[in-house]
Amino acid sequence: MRRIDVIGIGIGLFAAGGVIYLILQAIGLDSINAGIWSQVLLVGGLVGWLLTYLFRAVTHTMTYNQQLQDYEDAVLQKRLDEMSPEELAQLQAELEQEKQLRAAEKERSQATNEP
Repeated sequence: MRRIDVIGIGIGLFAAGGVIYLILQAIGLDSINAGIWSQVLLVGGLVGWLLTYLFRAVTHTMTYNQQLQDYEDAVLQKRLDEMSPEELAQLQAELEQEKQLRAAEKERSQATNEP
């Protein structure tokens, strides 16, 4: 995000607070209550945005994480495309062997955990 974007968002929020204040005064609140409620709404919106930001950060669904995942997928796909049929067959055999080893380990761990 550029600085001018941040400045624009700040000015927009400041203006939104003023508009909310004027709307609350227009519907019949006195200036003190209108000021309090406009602040409550703005702070509530800020806390809500912060919670969504934290949720996206914890679940790794932010733009950076998605771009990184897309890049890693593209690199892996390019490597697969560059492999010869023999290399692909060897890779598939290694994966099958690893899969069988994991299954055997899982069976052993289940057998040792049984009473």
